[in-house]
Amino acid sequence: MKNKTIITADDHPLLLKGLNDFLLEKKYKVIGSGNNGKEAYDLIVKESPDIAILDIQMPFMTGLEVAKKCKINKIKTRIILITFHKEKMLFQKANELNIFGYILKEFAIEEIETCLKSVNDGVPYFSPKIKELLGISPYDDSYLNNLTPSEKKILKLIAKDKTNKEIASVLFISHRTVEKHRSNIISKLNLEHKTNSLLLWAKDNTDKLL
Repeated sequence: MKNKTIITADDHPLLLKGLNDFLLEKKYKVIGSGNNGKEAYDLIVKESPDIAILDIQMPFMTGLEVAKKCKINKIKTRIILITFHKEKMLFQKANELNIFGYILKEFAIEEIETCLKSVNDGVPYFSPKIKELLGISPYDDSYLNNLTPSEKKILKLIAKDKTNKEIASVLFISHRTVEKHRSNIISKLNLEHKTNSLLLWAKDNTDKLL
């Protein structure tokens, strides 16, 4: 993990310095920092870091806007958002943009290493504190017992943003078989048949499939 490149961005100089000092002290490879969203996005484009740790509320572009632009332009940098904001709407937007990490600033130093390790392993990390504050109840693991080994493999690949075609190629099965599995998984997990419902569940619960 320590050899992964990281950029950071926050419009509060003291908070940015504190984060950078902590990461450098822990021997992480911080290759750049920005004071606003535009600088953050420009750094991502120029340096192609493995991970970007961004404040949500920044001038010119918010952390969410940076994430959206990265998603549109198919930039592979994994984004972690750090924020003081506890609104459910922001958390949901982060989920929709496939953000890899979401932690509160008051717990950032104690959680950032756990978050980075999880993100490096391809497992999104959402602070237990934010889930608790937003009233997001823990998932009932009993549903997982209904899934077959193949369905669990597919869920892991879905969490990594693999398309049906890519999943079919990895597992040597047909595209239609993947679609059938997805439909079965949604039914077994009792999820709503909405766009991205399975993706959001998979990203939130990948650790339970290990």
